[in-house]
Amino acid sequence: MQQANDTHSLLVGYVLWIFGFLGAHRFYFGRPVSGTIYLFTLGLLGIGWLVDLFLMPGLERSADRRYQSGELNYTVAWIFLVFLGVFGLHRFYQRKWGTGLLYLVSLGLLGIGVIYDFWTLNEQISAGNSERQYRS
Repeated sequence: MQQANDTHSLLVGYVLWIFGFLGAHRFYFGRPVSGTIYLFTLGLLGIGWLVDLFLMPGLERSADRRYQSGELNYTVAWIFLVFLGVFGLHRFYQRKWGTGLLYLVSLGLLGIGVIYDFWTLNEQISAGNSERQYRS
């Protein structure tokens, strides 16, 4: 059964879990602190990574409750960030033309902007969805 505020995909979470020892699924579900810890400890030496296999549905429900659904799709934005972040495609997707161009010419501000966006993309999308909903 699909929730009214279905912002994140459990399937995408499991796909990212494959790379979970790098924290990808944790960043996607809005857990940047534990995502960073997983990145530097290889998923808590693999133990946290395995435990997350069973915690994934709860992580998805928590993200669905926490973030605002709307016109901007979290999964699309995350795909753009993960694969084309240095070119700013996720910023263009959010209609942030200025920073999109800046990322394009600076390779994501030499990667620092991309790291910042890993920490804040969910909040950026949620704020964008709230703003667009307010204008409607």
